[in-house]
Amino acid sequence: MRRIIQNSLREALQTLRDFMEQEANLRELEAVAGQIAGCLKAGNKVLVFGNGGSMADAMHFAEELTGRFRKDRKALPAIALSDPSFLTCVANDYGFDQVFARGVQAYAVPGDVVIGISTSGDSPNIIQGLAAARGAACHTVLLSGASGGALAGACDYQLLVPASSTARIQELHTLILHTLIECVEHLLFSEE
Repeated sequence: MRRIIQNSLREALQTLRDFMEQEANLRELEAVAGQIAGCLKAGNKVLVFGNGGSMADAMHFAEELTGRFRKDRKALPAIALSDPSFLTCVANDYGFDQVFARGVQAYAVPGDVVIGISTSGDSPNIIQGLAAARGAACHTVLLSGASGGALAGACDYQLLVPASSTARIQELHTLILHTLIECVEHLLFSEE
């Protein structure tokens, strides 16, 4: 049992080190935080989506933008495309591949930031959702695993976790999202 625990923690630590050692990842995080802050400052919003654990990450991210993270501040407009009645309606009537594209079509306006979270980068509904966002003149962000899958290079920004284990990718996605919120709060509210 102890070996399992130590191996899991070692893998997580190594994944974080591997991500941090790539200067391009740090620059991309700064760029995404700046894009989100600029979008919100201009009166736009953030849309975010994913499947399974990535859906939970999307909801967590939107909740901490609209609620609070580290400081009391005004609510920031963010929507996780996660409503079960909407998702099942679209899945039933149009197919599961269209659930996020339909949400983007309903809510996105030019200048919004749209974030797709997919550990593989190959989920058809994430691919379609980000394509709809590009078509709506939104800024697109991909959070994925090492290769980025089919979505590699298809978004304005990509934050790729250098791992193949879904668990390690999801763990670092949570840290990336928390870091983005902390940076956005700093950019928007540091004078307060």
